[in-house]
Formats: sequence, structure tokens, C-alpha cells
Amino acid sequence: MLHSPFARSVRLGIKSLYLHKLRSLLTTFGVLFGVSSVISMLAIGEGASEEAQEQIRQLGSQNVILRSLKPEDDPMSSQTTRSTSYGLTWSDYERVAETFPGVEGVVPIRNFVQEVRFEDKILTNATVMGTTAEYQQVTGRILHRGRFVGPFDDAKRSNVCVLGYEVARYFFPGEEALGQAIKIGPEYFEVIGVILPRVPIGAKEMSVSSSITGEVFIPIQTGISWFGPMNVEVNSGSRTIEIVDIHELIAAVTDADSVAAVAAASRTMLERQHPLHDYEVVVPLELLARAEETKRIFNIVLGCIASISLLVGGIGIMNVMLATVNERTREIGIRRSLGAKRHHIMMQFLVETVVLSVGGGILGIGLGVLVPYLVEHYADMRTIVTLQAPFLAFGISVSIGLVFGLYPAWQAANLDPVEALRHE
Repeated sequence: MLHSPFARSVRLGIKSLYLHKLRSLLTTFGVLFGVSSVISMLAIGEGASEEAQEQIRQLGSQNVILRSLKPEDDPMSSQTTRSTSYGLTWSDYERVAETFPGVEGVVPIRNFVQEVRFEDKILTNATVMGTTAEYQQVTGRILHRGRFVGPFDDAKRSNVCVLGYEVARYFFPGEEALGQAIKIGPEYFEVIGVILPRVPIGAKEMSVSSSITGEVFIPIQTGISWFGPMNVEVNSGSRTIEIVDIHELIAAVTDADSVAAVAAASRTMLERQHPLHDYEVVVPLELLARAEETKRIFNIVLGCIASISLLVGGIGIMNVMLATVNERTREIGIRRSLGAKRHHIMMQFLVETVVLSVGGGILGIGLGVLVPYLVEHYADMRTIVTLQAPFLAFGISVSIGLVFGLYPAWQAANLDPVEALRHE
């Protein structure tokens, strides 16, 4: 086996490449960077897509979300005080909860524009959300400590609150938040729980400053009784008064097959009750299907772009091998005169191109796995290297080596022995 024509061609090919080490190394760089770019771009695309899909899943794949939409302000209006009433109403809540088949629970959410304060620390961007006890179960949010608001808190209009993880860390760094009293607007609320964010804590380093947009949850009836039905915002000397009953309704559907029917019924009901179209219906299951389709297209585009690098690497191999054939014309003539057949010559040059492409492919896999790790570590972007990506990139690199090596090998094999011996 070691003395077979194929083994001899392999030895000759490797020996020839070794005699021109620098040229061989530079030739493999084209394949190396092509393979690494394929793996890296697919990993970055996969990570971005997975993160987007995870955020959609956290909305609840069996939920239908109804949201109030603020109508556009009239740009010609010069009033310093603007008042507008829009969005979902308590009647909409009752219709969805009582008349829609397949809905096992509905959670109302009311946002309150209030300043959140603890001692000398102030949060002006925190989202104060009034909701009910079912919110945690419907959304799948996980408590870090304590408990969520309960039915008795809503019934008694208790001054209790649950802090988002970012808010708790800002107000009470290294301290216990439970039992503390924070000020929301003009009133004090007791902290009864801390809830984890939708994005896992380890995924991104969260900044701790007064500009964070964390969440504070309170019983919805407590919020309405203290802060009323209006939100007042003051910007650049103008004042906007918004009257909204409910900013968001989350309808939990019994099974995935009923989601489309509940979404269609919600859209029909809202079209009849809201002629100004001051609402939107968000279906995470539909968003997830679109995200998966977008992911597929995105990966194809990224793969094609990265494959161009491999194509350039293949052209580089062909260019070098054509130059090699020209340099070794006399050697080819001597081998042919000593009895070497055309397929022996062709095999030798094909071996050289395959060795170059395989070597570049192996090095490219190493670099392609390293780059996503560095991107995730330093650029704070999620990357996922799938098992298929290295095999796909390596397979393409070997194929390109064979394809682009065929013509130089064929040209070498078809040289006339007599003319080759005369070559200077």
C-alpha cells in the first residue's frame, strides 16, 4: 500500500509543497480566512437570531397581546396642554375574559408615569406597572426573592411593590431589598419581591445608574386609586395629559392551536369597538414563525457572502498551481519520459491542491471557532457555533480545492513530453 501509485503521488505532492513552504503557507491563507469567515458569520447570525427568538418566546408562545397605541400628535397644533384619550378599556378586558373561547386567563397592565425614589437615589425612567397576581404565571417571569403581588393586595389596595432586578440592584447594592420602603410618586410602597429580567443576568452586563429603565410592579387597583386614570408628561414647556384605562392585555390561551382563533377574534372585536385603530394585536407565535424564516434567509445570505472568501481562496490556489505547472514543466517531461502516465501527473497536482485546501480548512476551523468566542467576550454579542457550520465550511473548502485544482492538474497531465523536455 505504501508503494502504490497513489501513495507515491501523495508523497511527491507533499514534498513539492514542503520545498516551497512560504508560498504554500500564503496560499492556504485564502482558504483559512474563507473557512473562518463562514463559521464566524454563521455563528454571529445564529446567535443574533436565537436571542431575538428567545425574547419572543419570553412573551409567551401561547399568549395573545393587545396593546394601546397612542394616536399621532397633530404637528400643526400649538397648544401647550394636550389631552388625549385612547386605547384599551375595561370593557375590552371583560369581553376577552368572558366571551372568548380558549382563553384561560387575561392579565391587564396599566403603566403609571411616576418618579421612583429611595433616600437620595431617584429613577425617572423606571416603568411603574400596575397588574394582577396572574402576571407572573402568564408571562413565566421568575422571582429572584420574595413574592409577587397577590389577589389580596389588589383587593385591599395595599401599598406593596415588586422591583425589577436592575432597580433593586440600583437602590440596594449588596443589601436586602425585601421589607424596604421606596417612594413611588408621593406615596411609600413596601418591597415584597424582586423579579428577574427577561434577559438572563449573565447574558449582558447591566449598567447600574439612574438612567436604567427597570420595572416596578404594583397592584393595579392600588395604582389607579393613588395615581388616577391620567398620565401627565411635561416636555419642553408643553404638557400632555393621557387618559388610558389599560395599556396592555395579555390573554393566555389554553393551547397553541387556539392562538390563531383568539388573535382573529381579538382583531375583529377591536375593529368594531375602536374605529380610530388605537390598538395593536401582537401574537408571539406568529412573530416566532417569522423570526425562524428570517433566520433561515439571514443564514443563507451570510453563508453566501462568506463563501465568496472561499471562492477567492480557490482562485488563489488555481493561480499558484498554474504557476507551479509552468515552473515544473521540465520535471513533468522527465517523469513522463521515465514512464509516468497522465493520471499519475494529474494525481500529483490534485494531491497538492487538496493538501493546501485541507490544511487551510483545518486552520480555518480553529480560527472560525475562536473569532465568535472573542466577539461574544469583547463585543457583548451572543454567538452560537453549530456543529454543522465547521463541517459545511470544511467540505466547501475541500470541494473548492478539487474544483480549482482540476484545470492545472489537467494542463500538467496533457503536456507533450518532448516539448516539456525542451522547456527552459
